[in-house]
Amino acid sequence: MPQDVPRAPALPVPPPPLTRGDLISAAGQAASAYAEGKPRSTADPLVARNFAVRLPFGCNGPSQAVDAGGQAEGLAAWTWGPDHGSIQLRMTPGDWLGSAMLAGAGALDKWEAVEGFWIPRPWLASETCPAVRADPLQTDAPPASPQTVGLAAVFEVGSSRLARRNGRAYEYTIRAKGDAPLMPPQDGFRMLLEGRIAAFPSGQAIECRATGPDQRPVCIIAVKLDRVTYEDESGTTLSEWRAG
Repeated sequence: MPQDVPRAPALPVPPPPLTRGDLISAAGQAASAYAEGKPRSTADPLVARNFAVRLPFGCNGPSQAVDAGGQAEGLAAWTWGPDHGSIQLRMTPGDWLGSAMLAGAGALDKWEAVEGFWIPRPWLASETCPAVRADPLQTDAPPASPQTVGLAAVFEVGSSRLARRNGRAYEYTIRAKGDAPLMPPQDGFRMLLEGRIAAFPSGQAIECRATGPDQRPVCIIAVKLDRVTYEDESGTTLSEWRAG
């Protein structure tokens, strides 16, 4: 009689990378806990999880702020080149090291640099442009809501400086091919951020702060970035930057 061969124990399957919707949901829970004054002392299950977040931008066309040199740090945008012969994609991470939130979280002794990326429209869980469009007959467009959810790419004291942007933008130029006119995207572009969730000195992945009880808290998620790419509306990679 053949003997039964013992089966090897099944290896644990790693959880899938956290998405934009996952991080927005977690930030919402952290904002509620902050507003309620609830301490978060237990181990944070988000820490060390992988994430892959797409940030749609240019949904309403080129940014006039880029043309005027007033683009907000931490937000990606695109603009036309001369004679509409090229499209320039650009995003400059914010320098968040000196922010009151990070100082209050005790991060200044732990981190040497913090580069910030906002997650625009945090009420939208999907990774596409919103279906709601501005009314073309409305002469006074309402201003965009303040940014309230962001990713903070953190760099420990004494760590390698190769992956840091140090104020340099992520830039990529799309050029017209031959005599064919360059067509603007119908549904914007995407900036893909991939990496791992890090922890603030508190051990939590997310820290929040508000200036008053009637203000929506701003919540920042600490991360270690491994890869940044630009994608077109079809998901094709246009350019790529890797850490290290």
